[in-house]
Amino acid sequence: MKSDNDVVITGVGIVTCLGVGKEAHLAFLSGAQAGVPQIETERFKPYPVHPMPEIDWSQQIPKRGDQRQMENWQRLGVFSAGLALDDAGLKEDADACASMDMIVAAGGGERDIKVDSLIVDEALKRNDRELLLNEKLTTELRPTLFLAQLSNLMAGNISIVHKVTGSSRTFMGEEAAGISAVETAFHRIKAGQSSHTLVGGAFVAERADILLLVEGINAHATGEWQPLWSRSDESGGGMILGSVGAFLVLESRAHAEKRGAHIYAVIDAIEGDRGNRKDDRLEQRLTRLTGLVDAEAFAETVVFSGASGIVDLSRRERNVLETRLSGASIRGFGGVTGHGMEAQFPLGLALAAISLDGKTKVPAFDADNEKPMDAPATRAVVTTVGYTRGEGVAVLSAA
Repeated sequence: MKSDNDVVITGVGIVTCLGVGKEAHLAFLSGAQAGVPQIETERFKPYPVHPMPEIDWSQQIPKRGDQRQMENWQRLGVFSAGLALDDAGLKEDADACASMDMIVAAGGGERDIKVDSLIVDEALKRNDRELLLNEKLTTELRPTLFLAQLSNLMAGNISIVHKVTGSSRTFMGEEAAGISAVETAFHRIKAGQSSHTLVGGAFVAERADILLLVEGINAHATGEWQPLWSRSDESGGGMILGSVGAFLVLESRAHAEKRGAHIYAVIDAIEGDRGNRKDDRLEQRLTRLTGLVDAEAFAETVVFSGASGIVDLSRRERNVLETRLSGASIRGFGGVTGHGMEAQFPLGLALAAISLDGKTKVPAFDADNEKPMDAPATRAVVTTVGYTRGEGVAVLSAA
């Protein structure tokens, strides 16, 4: 039953190691065989990462001054947001951008790795480390980096560059931030509190501080790339990070149809949760969350699993999906894009939307553990299970 307040996806802005924009990703999702994705194994050895593709920042951030005062994390987010606005046909609509709401999922900002390293090196030679820290922070950091370390600066720069100046919210908290951002946008539109919203996030994997953070709990994979479901404890924790920018334009059906917008897919339901994962509590939550899916449509459903790749967690998620959604085709997209932290859930929604719209038979990303699709799906399920906490599920249907 259609409703004016149905939440529809009308714009997709996506950047991963697979390429820039929806066309590169649709081509990948339309291929007969996924193959080995882009992977960098030398720069951060022994940790492999999925790198950013070549990007001409000026396509979405025309002013050099704007580019210079951002680091890659913010550039990637602002760039991806611009792609989504372009795709939705709203980039040049000043009135629509002025009234557009924005919800961003962000990490803890960016750091100057050179200054961090300098402080550590100097601290080995001195005992007055509190004084040393103050000296270096006041003399070595450029003033704009203090601002770059604020998580809500991505939203601020999107407002400056793309003139999106409605309400603005920023969520922090790794994968759960991306889940909460999209869930909030969904419910605001569903309740009639918003008519059109820009939502998403970005993550840059090619940072030594991020790799150190993840490896602090022995979560990152080591050595060569392996397909997502085929990873084992013999090669590290199983997680391979990827640089990702993913933004969506969500609208109410009435708002989208009034302006004649192309609708990629409808978001039928979405929910996030978090809690203790001891015993079978994770399985209980995932079982409840997957209850959002209509049991009659499993055979026509493709599941875009945002599993992190951590061996035990991914196994537990897959067991629930195979039990609860028997007959559905499961695709662990983090195995080909890398794990995008805050951007992981928006990325899954973007891939699902263009797959449904393009009527693709999504190739197996792990041929030994994923069955081929006999026909294009009419329904998609997107999951994300955070590498330490937070779970989310969304259900989409073809427009």
